[in-house]
Amino acid sequence: MNQLIERRALLRAGAFGAAGLGLAGLLPAWAQTGTHGIAHQQHPVLSGEDIRLRVAHSHFSAGGRSGHAITLNGVLPAPLIRLREGQNVRLHVENTLDEDTSVHWHGLIVPFQMDGVPGISFPGIKARSTFTYEFPIKQSGTYWYHSHSGLQEQMGHYGPMVIDPAGASPVAYDREHVIVLSDWTFFHPHQVISRLKQEGGFFNRQKQTLLRRLRGEDRMSAEDRAMFARMRMDPTDIADVTEAAYTFLINGHGPQENWTGLFKPGERVRLRIINAAAQTIFNLRIPGLPMTVVATDGQYVRPVTVGEFQIGNAETYDVIVQPSEDRAFTIVAESIDRSGMGRATLAPRLGMAAPVPPLRKRPLLDMQDMGMGGMDHGSMNHGAMDHTSMNHGAAAAAPMAGMDHSEMDMRDKSKVSFPVGVGVDMIAPHPVDRTGDPGIGLEDVGHKVLTYRDLVNLYPNTDKRAPSRNIEIHLTGNMERFMWSIDGEKFSQNPEPIRFARNERVRLTMVNDTMMTHPMHLHGHFFEIVNGHSGNQPLKHTIMVLPGGKASVDLTADAPGDWAFHCHLLYHMHAGMMRVVTVRPLDGEAA
Repeated sequence: MNQLIERRALLRAGAFGAAGLGLAGLLPAWAQTGTHGIAHQQHPVLSGEDIRLRVAHSHFSAGGRSGHAITLNGVLPAPLIRLREGQNVRLHVENTLDEDTSVHWHGLIVPFQMDGVPGISFPGIKARSTFTYEFPIKQSGTYWYHSHSGLQEQMGHYGPMVIDPAGASPVAYDREHVIVLSDWTFFHPHQVISRLKQEGGFFNRQKQTLLRRLRGEDRMSAEDRAMFARMRMDPTDIADVTEAAYTFLINGHGPQENWTGLFKPGERVRLRIINAAAQTIFNLRIPGLPMTVVATDGQYVRPVTVGEFQIGNAETYDVIVQPSEDRAFTIVAESIDRSGMGRATLAPRLGMAAPVPPLRKRPLLDMQDMGMGGMDHGSMNHGAMDHTSMNHGAAAAAPMAGMDHSEMDMRDKSKVSFPVGVGVDMIAPHPVDRTGDPGIGLEDVGHKVLTYRDLVNLYPNTDKRAPSRNIEIHLTGNMERFMWSIDGEKFSQNPEPIRFARNERVRLTMVNDTMMTHPMHLHGHFFEIVNGHSGNQPLKHTIMVLPGGKASVDLTADAPGDWAFHCHLLYHMHAGMMRVVTVRPLDGEAA
């Protein structure tokens, strides 16, 4: 423990000069401080029909310390790949490691053999060998790519991808910057997961204490505190890995190194924001500068202006900002548990900086996050309330006092159809649709926060059919033992695939029986979030399912093959929260 705290102190004490020198040689041109963005090919990117990537060991510096990384072409993040809709591409990936590797093209619609998931869609890229991915580019937008082998993604094996449209863009802008959010640790990833297996809350330095209660920092009632204790749940258990082990990066730069993107006052600046973090959900805001969301996961939406949004692992958002003043603005990427932040700057000139806001008070989980959102808590019905205007931490505490919590058995496993055991410590008794919620801790922040219900697809949905069947799956786990699964079964137990007929129209409802947010990603497909905008439901490849809640998506299973479906929290997937989705028949196969 002392060693961990010492490492944390070293991260905070790192000098800008030393860190900047260490990073300069390991960053692609587009990610270096002071670049003018990537519009008009001002800086080199990888493009064309033949692209070569080399996976190798490298050193990476942050906060004045150097650690071991796995990189592509020697840089972290990996090079920006820029392609055009309608072209064909061959990507030759050379593996110089002594272990297998892979590259998954996250969000791209490709033949399943090119999807890059070892054991599902291809055998992987063996040590000291080269594999060539080849596929047509059928879409445009902001995407990214990363390893799907072991825990290599945590060690730096990820990079951004931008696909320009074949025609004119529906969004006008003068300049753009790619913003890659990620988390970096000097621990080996297997050491991290070993710590989590030993103690689920090992990295949580924000647990409730008597001193915090005396300071008024814990807003829970005594009854609710007692119930959490009785359920062996921790209301501060929001992120598995925190700032105690992580440095939060923006384009490979730590907070002190202050990556800077330039603009001219009055310009419309497009920010392509990618959450490439292994384990961190971020709250993204730019104090003093409204953001107009124009796309998510590469798909255009009707513009909606917000002050902040929560971006889950593997999600992407394109936003337009238009700074009119000749001053700097701080990009704040605050971790969901508010233990730390990534920080960067938008400025008219290099060397400028804006005030960096302090971390806000850490959020607390509540009854809603236990899956009690559909219960009538005295005078308050969570299921019917406007969650964007309520403070769950404070407002929820009062009506809970009159409830008889002893009658609520959060572990009543007799009412579910899937197998349960020590790997399932909770079944949400009354989960509700939480697509209208802004995310944990963002219910009362004083400005507009994006929710999934704000998203309306810019173009009409192409498949007008009603779903022919409904499928419900449960996101399950044991937080204390760090065991994660789908429908009570870990991926290593070889559960039955989720089967779809080719071109079948299905409604898939994900119920989160845990008290953590899970960004769920389906390979090879886009799905429509069922959010009340029938006919223009937003298209996504990744969706955050909030604790104790549920979310429904409509899916057209139009991609034949075998596809991964998993939580994009890397350690959750590694621990078992993953399934195979199989779509049949294949091309040339009898129906």
